[in-house]
Amino acid sequence: MVYILLCFATALIVGVLSTPALIKVAYLKRLVDEPGEERKLHFRRVPTIGGIIIFAGTLFSYLMWYPFAEIEEIGQLGRALKDFQYIGATMLIIFFIGVKDDIIGTAPVKKLIGHLIVAFILVIMGDIRITSMYGIFGIEALPEWGSIMLSVLTYTVIVNAINLIDGLDGLAGGVGTIASVAMGVWFYLAGGVEHAVLAFALAGSLIGFLVYNFSPAKIFMGDSGSLTIGLVLSVLSIKLIEYPVDRLPNELLNVSRPVFAMAALVYPLTDTFRIFLYRVIRGVSPFTADRNHLHHKLLDLGLDQRKTVLIIYITSIFLILLSTSIRLEPSLVLIIMVALALTISQVPGFLFMIRQRKKNQQKE
Repeated sequence: MVYILLCFATALIVGVLSTPALIKVAYLKRLVDEPGEERKLHFRRVPTIGGIIIFAGTLFSYLMWYPFAEIEEIGQLGRALKDFQYIGATMLIIFFIGVKDDIIGTAPVKKLIGHLIVAFILVIMGDIRITSMYGIFGIEALPEWGSIMLSVLTYTVIVNAINLIDGLDGLAGGVGTIASVAMGVWFYLAGGVEHAVLAFALAGSLIGFLVYNFSPAKIFMGDSGSLTIGLVLSVLSIKLIEYPVDRLPNELLNVSRPVFAMAALVYPLTDTFRIFLYRVIRGVSPFTADRNHLHHKLLDLGLDQRKTVLIIYITSIFLILLSTSIRLEPSLVLIIMVALALTISQVPGFLFMIRQRKKNQQKE
């Protein structure tokens, strides 16, 4: 517990104390996002390199307070050292991919190559992968090729989902905080202190960053921040799903690990799925930017940015708690969670359509 608290406090202090200086440097070097485009919601210049703080706070506190002394078994220590090595290495790679994109831009092909390199290091070299579905839809152990493909897909989806929801002050940072705290608490209860430290390192750095990123934002995280968050959360998700059952306390035995991992990331995953499906149905590229995300629909209803992100925060926490309280088959719980999340995400758009129809009828 001491390591977790120290890790969280260190990351938080790094974020709170370092961000003002970074904001000054960003203005001096003109590393800012200019207003003007239709999709942009800010009306003044805002620095875009806040991901440096998220990366630095997370990695620094993770390296400083990694609980080697808490790991007693030789086998677990060897696995922990391997995780420590490859998580640190991939965080460096993904950060530089993001920061380059924030400053001078990066071609999509080069970004894809970078993501594939990160996935290769994590899944093949680091052996951080999903080996079983643990009863979801009757699937248990996966063949090695299936395990590798699912793990690469998991990493890719989570990283891009976090990147796609970074369109509102405090949204990606707050959702990332909720997910990391949820997983961190789970790992703490399960006895996985080494993973809890990583989760709370990310949570601390994000809360420190949110002090300056909550609406009206003084700084944006940029790709360097969203990609770092996505990488850490993808690693934590895989580690949570693969956590040994024989090490779980009784209170966690009835909680499906795959369902809980998905619930922790329910908003970015369902919003990404919904928006990709919508774009495909319209016959446009899934990666085409538009204003059809859930947070855009909430804004269209007349909510400001603060109220919008708070609604999404509350919904995310509710669904996470719900995933731990339903005592049904994991497959049924997953179906209920996904259906509920997708239904909730459609409500703002439905309400907006009703409002528009009433306005049109009044004009007529």
